[in-house]
Amino acid sequence: MVAFRSTDASGRTSGLLARCVLYSLLALGLIIYDKRVDHLGKIRRALSFVAYPVQLAVTSPFEGWHWFRESVNTRDSLRADNAKLEADLRLARFRLQRYEALEAESQRLRALRENTAGVADRFIIGDIMDVDLDAFRERVLVDKGASQGVFVGQAVLDSGGVFGQVARIEQYTSEVILVSDPTHAIPVQINRTGLRTVAVGTGDTSRLKLPYLPTSADVQVGDLLVTSGLGGGFPVGYPVGTVARVRRDPAQSLAEVEVRPAAALDRSRELMFVWLKPSPVPAATTADAAAAAPSTVTAAAPAKPAPAPAKLPVQKTAPAPGASQPKAPANAQAKPPAKAAPASGASHP
Repeated sequence: MVAFRSTDASGRTSGLLARCVLYSLLALGLIIYDKRVDHLGKIRRALSFVAYPVQLAVTSPFEGWHWFRESVNTRDSLRADNAKLEADLRLARFRLQRYEALEAESQRLRALRENTAGVADRFIIGDIMDVDLDAFRERVLVDKGASQGVFVGQAVLDSGGVFGQVARIEQYTSEVILVSDPTHAIPVQINRTGLRTVAVGTGDTSRLKLPYLPTSADVQVGDLLVTSGLGGGFPVGYPVGTVARVRRDPAQSLAEVEVRPAAALDRSRELMFVWLKPSPVPAATTADAAAAAPSTVTAAAPAKPAPAPAKLPVQKTAPAPGASQPKAPANAQAKPPAKAAPASGASHP
């Protein structure tokens, strides 16, 4: 019985081994045949066509899930990138605006410096801190005061022209009255003709007036008004404004002249406080002043009078007969020597 079972097991093993070798040889033969002849390609393509729906049905859920995750991730990343780019764009625009503001400020400061060349002895630049909102007052508060040497009545300019004068000072601030203030007046002259007059504020930052010009005055629209320098408050020849309108009424003796200010009274942010250069004194004036000044010569001993010249004896000779007697000149009489005048500033004995 045992011998029969062992024979049966050995037979199964040998049969299994034989089938394995046979199938391996068959597979190897098919591989070689398919590689050389490719007759099985058609069959393989037909089978793949039949199996494609099954393959698609199996892989579709996984591919769909993968596409969904990619789509969500891509959208989130795009949103993040878009937000970052928008933030960078806002920052770039802000910096560009700041650069433009700095460039404009640099141009204004350069214009201030160029306009005061040869006019002011020295200057300082201040920023406007506050503007008076009163409708009847045209004044601003500037961040320069007595600690910087600012004084009441000092001329204040901007890059366009005369801005105003210092009306009140504190230790670190000062109040500047604009040329357009109704209580402010500035001596000016017409640059074309040299005619002098006074420009008065109207309470409007865009308009001044010349109330003291007669109707016969030579003034035209477009004439430039500059400071005349009278009074010593403003530098000579600095622009104040341009004539905008001239109205002459034959029934009135004075003309109505409106002036557009040269300074940007409602837009300027940087102002310049100037110290005027002393005007040169002519040589003749200096000599006259020196002559009029009291002498500083110290007292000295009185000068002794000069001794009289010694008289030589005159020998009288008789005139020749027949000769006429010469007439003595009218001034031949000897005069006594004059006494020397005492030195200037010397005390008399």
